[in-house]
Amino acid sequence: MASIEFKNVSVDFPIYNSNGRSLKKKLMQVATGGQLGADEHGRVVVRAIDSLSFHLKDGDRVGLLGHNGAGKSTLLRLLSGAYEPSSGEAVSVGEVGSLIDISLGIDPEATGRENIFFRGQLLGRTRAQIADKIDEIIEFSELGDFVDVPVRTYSSGMHLRLAFAVSTIVRPEILLMDEWLSVGDEAFKHKAEARMSEMVQATNILVIASHSKSMIMKSCNRAIWLEHGKIRMDGDVEEICNQYFG
Repeated sequence: MASIEFKNVSVDFPIYNSNGRSLKKKLMQVATGGQLGADEHGRVVVRAIDSLSFHLKDGDRVGLLGHNGAGKSTLLRLLSGAYEPSSGEAVSVGEVGSLIDISLGIDPEATGRENIFFRGQLLGRTRAQIADKIDEIIEFSELGDFVDVPVRTYSSGMHLRLAFAVSTIVRPEILLMDEWLSVGDEAFKHKAEARMSEMVQATNILVIASHSKSMIMKSCNRAIWLEHGKIRMDGDVEEICNQYFG
C-alpha cells in the first residue's frame, strides 16, 4: 500500500540582500510563479508552494498542470524528499523513485561502468544489487565497449541512454516524472517508451508534470492544476484537461 498525504504544505525560498530594491522586487514578482512576502525574521521570501492539501492512494495516476513557475517542479521535489516543507505536513508511505533529473550523479571523468554504480547508489541500490543488473543495463543502453570509456567522450545521445538505462532499473511504489522522457534515436525511443510504460503500469502511484494534453490524458486518471503555487482544480483528468487546455 502506498499513499501521500499533504496538509497545508507551503514552501518558501528566502531572498537575501533584497531590502531597498523595490524595482527588482517588483520584477521578481512578475517573473516568478510564486508570491513575494516576508517571513517572521523580515526576510523577503518567494512562496513557491502555498497551503497545498491533497491525498493520493494506490491506483492514482496524477498529471500536474500549470504554467511555467506554477509550482509543478517544486511539488515533485517535495514528493521526492529533495525539499522539506516550510510549514504544514507531508507524509509519504512507500518507496519513491524520481525521474526528474536522470543525469544527476553522472561523473564525466568516470567510465560508463563506474557511473552505473554511482547513479545506482544515488537511487538507493546497493553495489550487489547494481552488479546483479549491470549486464542488463549495459545491454539496454547499447553502449557496447564504450561502457569502459570516460563519459566525457560520449555524445549527448549516449550520455542520455546511459542515464536512462540506470535510472529505470528501479520499480518504485511511487514514481515521479517531469515530462515524458525522450532519449536517443528513433529505435531507442521505442525501447525507452516501452520501458516507461512498464514502469508506469507497475507503480502504485504516478505523479507526472507535463504540458502535453495527450500525454496526461493517456497516462493519468486524475489531474491537479496549479496556479501560483496553489491548487486551482483537482479531480477528473478529462474535465480538468478540457478546462486547462481549452
